[in-house]
Amino acid sequence: MGLASGRSRLPSCVSHAFLVVAGLFIIASIPCEAHLSSSFYDNTCPNALTTIRTAIRTAVSRERRMAASLIRLHFHDCFVQGCDASILLDDSATIQSEKNAPNNNNSVRGYEVIDNVKSQVESICPGVVSCADILAVAARDASVAVGGPTWTLKLGRRDSTTSGLSQAAANLPSFRDGLDRLISLFSTKGLSTRDMVALSGSHTIGQARCITFRDRIYDNGTNIDAGFASTRRRRCPVDNGNGDDNLAALDLVTPNSFDNNYFKNLIQRKGLLQSDQVLFNGGSTDSIVTEYSKSPSTFSSDFAAAMVKMGDVEPLLGSAGEIRKVCNVIN
Repeated sequence: MGLASGRSRLPSCVSHAFLVVAGLFIIASIPCEAHLSSSFYDNTCPNALTTIRTAIRTAVSRERRMAASLIRLHFHDCFVQGCDASILLDDSATIQSEKNAPNNNNSVRGYEVIDNVKSQVESICPGVVSCADILAVAARDASVAVGGPTWTLKLGRRDSTTSGLSQAAANLPSFRDGLDRLISLFSTKGLSTRDMVALSGSHTIGQARCITFRDRIYDNGTNIDAGFASTRRRRCPVDNGNGDDNLAALDLVTPNSFDNNYFKNLIQRKGLLQSDQVLFNGGSTDSIVTEYSKSPSTFSSDFAAAMVKMGDVEPLLGSAGEIRKVCNVIN
């Protein structure tokens, strides 16, 4: 007896097979989304991480302050148009360098260390490892070099061909910022208030210029220890333009070791920058500061987790951007 439709039908097993094949074809035709991976260079440049680690250890052994500088360099890169090494680009006909931004100029440093690392990596794997990834790895290795935590890095970032000078002033924190401003800035990058406090703990190492803390040590406020202010005034004269570049350790107790003394200092009203002390000044972050001051392990693990999250901020992936041959110029 004929089918009512007048059309022959395939056996059900054949039709099912066809659907499976068709489904596989559709799946295969969907482009794979590029993503960061901890094994990104395992096959293309297996010695990259060892090469970077050795170079960073050497740089920090020559100057302990460089550890803080490299962590800050990565941070300032990620907060302006993502973790794309845009901060490394010099001025050119098409580039207005982020190095000239108010929060970077005469402040951010470590560029020559990254240039040296890039040169070494290029010598073993030309055109493979991005400057953006080198910044991320350098920050991790700098932390370890001064006794700080380590973390598993996700890699595969690519380098920008543009600069974000116009974004820098709006996106980078200032030493004058209040708590609400800091929370808001970090939130726009997908970082929580707890992440912000943990990342601020990087000020357990490094130094600041007199011009960034002069107002705080001379304003006779109630949120600064008098003896601490007096000590800091010795190398930071009251008059603007006099001793502006004189340096002071952000952590007076253990300035070259990555530990939780930064938070203990805040509780004692000995935060050097206004943007440090606002974290413990009767506000919503007081409890986090107290927790970190009592538990160095909690601070270390939270700092590591926050660094991983920060490294995920708007990376260039896949075919976006480029792999620069030299970090301070586009190809």
